[in-house]
Amino acid sequence: MSVEPVRDRRAERRESTKAEILEAAWAIVRAEGLAALSLRDLARRVGMQAPSLYQYFDSKHAIYDAMFAQANQALAERLSGLEGTGNPVEELRLAARVLVEFSVEDPARYQLLFQRTIPGFEPSPESYGLAVELLQRAQVLLAAVGFDDPRALDLWTAVVGGLSAQQVANEPGGTRWVSLVDEAVDMFFTYMNETRRSR
Repeated sequence: MSVEPVRDRRAERRESTKAEILEAAWAIVRAEGLAALSLRDLARRVGMQAPSLYQYFDSKHAIYDAMFAQANQALAERLSGLEGTGNPVEELRLAARVLVEFSVEDPARYQLLFQRTIPGFEPSPESYGLAVELLQRAQVLLAAVGFDDPRALDLWTAVVGGLSAQQVANEPGGTRWVSLVDEAVDMFFTYMNETRRSR
């Protein structure tokens, strides 16, 4: 006769409340910008007093850190659907599209992940580790097509990140730079192949 595991209802309630706090935090920053997040407003939105937030997050930066981790997890999930094609060139091309689309669909999330807009905020090693894993995945794909020079990864992130930055800064909600992803990727491959041949 199997025994059902005992549920830790207190832990479940705590995690549910943390998720509610983060959902409210995202709503604030999407509506008003990353810098507009205030603990007083956040507490009011979830029906508690501001000091009560410290039972769940020890600082506002801890909330940003949890949001940073959530955003990286969402990006990892989006990219995971591209794996297994067996064609690293096509995976890189698809990854570039996904990264730019992911960035421009939520400017607040993009700023949190890719720009240093919050004074004094540094992601924790655990949260930043998720971002490092994503970079390592790109590095593996680049190496698979023969671009194992560390500068290849720097150039790749500059190309993809540059398109995202231009779109978010100059035409939020538009497609002017999103539509250039394939051309930018082709330019990247042309340049890298020529550089490799010249060595």
